[in-house]
Amino acid sequence: MNDAKQILQLNRFDAVGANLDARTQSLVESRFKAFGQSSVLFYQQPLEIIRAQGTQMFDKNGHSYLDVYNNVPCVGHCHPAVVEAIAEQAATLATNSRYLYQNLNDYAEALLATYPAALSVLVLTCTGSEANDIALRMACLHSGGTGIVVTETAYHGNTSAVMAVSPSSYKKGTPLQAHVRTIRAPSAYQLPEGSDVGAVFAADLQAAIDDMAAHGIRFAGLLVDTIFSSDGVFAAPLGFLKPALEVVHNNGGLLIADEVQPGFGRTGQGHWCFDLHDIVPDIVTMGKPMGNGYPMAGVVTRPELLDGFVRETGYFNTFGANPVAAAAGHAVLKVLEQEQLIANAQRVGDYLRTGLAKLGERDARIGEVRGAGLFIGLEFSGPNKTPDAALATWIINAMKDEGILIGAAGAFGNVLKIRPALCFTQDNADQLIDTLARLLARI
Repeated sequence: MNDAKQILQLNRFDAVGANLDARTQSLVESRFKAFGQSSVLFYQQPLEIIRAQGTQMFDKNGHSYLDVYNNVPCVGHCHPAVVEAIAEQAATLATNSRYLYQNLNDYAEALLATYPAALSVLVLTCTGSEANDIALRMACLHSGGTGIVVTETAYHGNTSAVMAVSPSSYKKGTPLQAHVRTIRAPSAYQLPEGSDVGAVFAADLQAAIDDMAAHGIRFAGLLVDTIFSSDGVFAAPLGFLKPALEVVHNNGGLLIADEVQPGFGRTGQGHWCFDLHDIVPDIVTMGKPMGNGYPMAGVVTRPELLDGFVRETGYFNTFGANPVAAAAGHAVLKVLEQEQLIANAQRVGDYLRTGLAKLGERDARIGEVRGAGLFIGLEFSGPNKTPDAALATWIINAMKDEGILIGAAGAFGNVLKIRPALCFTQDNADQLIDTLARLLARI
């Protein structure tokens, strides 16, 4: 079956027909009793993880798993420098953001230094959803419009406003809200050979804006995950977002670059994925890996856009700019630099993509290997590029049994989503490639 799927349905545990040991069954039952059906578990045989270090996670039985999926611990699970920074600050002062903190100023200066000069002001939040919510409000205030364009399988978060522009979270058959339009992901794989990806994407965007106008809706902005994570991971050709940025500005809107998943060096060649396209977005949002497990997120933008926002809206976040968050975030930036993890993401990512592509030359079920740095998508497909979601699902669960944790992406769940910690090594890459080759040979 290759029906389009909600993002939260990809690789989701299904209790119906599950064959679990007594302890796992008890944990599952108590979790669902406490959290209800909103609680999502991975894998048909859920894991009880008790500790993690670097690229490895360990279950209750002491089994080790190579983690190639969780992008939150970007510098590695439980990195000692981040743990020490959090613990030391929490033992000294842990309070709200209403006071002066030298470490917060130091962190803001270090973080903003990774951005183009035009993007010089920062709002700190707790989650990527909050960050994207603020970005949408900024775009609407600036433009005087409400219309937002996203890709067909976009996911940007969980607030009411952000859910409205996250079509991959919709129950199938749920109509888009009137102010939202979707366009195709920039997939060279699915376009006719020789197509100009950037030109097609820009044309689709203009058509969506024109349709809004025809319905009396003023365009406010284009919101894109800069590597199109939930759409299936798309990074090439470099620069394909440039024509879209021109369309956005010609129509009075703003470009919001959602870096919640691809940011903080994951794609190599710099801290931010938008660098690959040689553009300067109007607003950038961040989250997940920002504190290496400590919950923090943020928005970076131009001063006039932030000024316009605060003139209209009082804003306060209790925890977003607290000193513990500042300590965690600054430690992450220092580790990225000291351990040269962005360069490692580029080097090991190139090695991994090359190895997976060579495997694809031997196995036609691998339709395409794509991405940048250590954010890689591997698409399984059949004849005529038909998505093979069943194979992806089987591989994900078989990988877990072989000691590798991985997930899925794409509208049909047929793309392996590969995003390990940036300390991922060439030996780790070989383990992933060899395991995948062995499993594919079995079916």
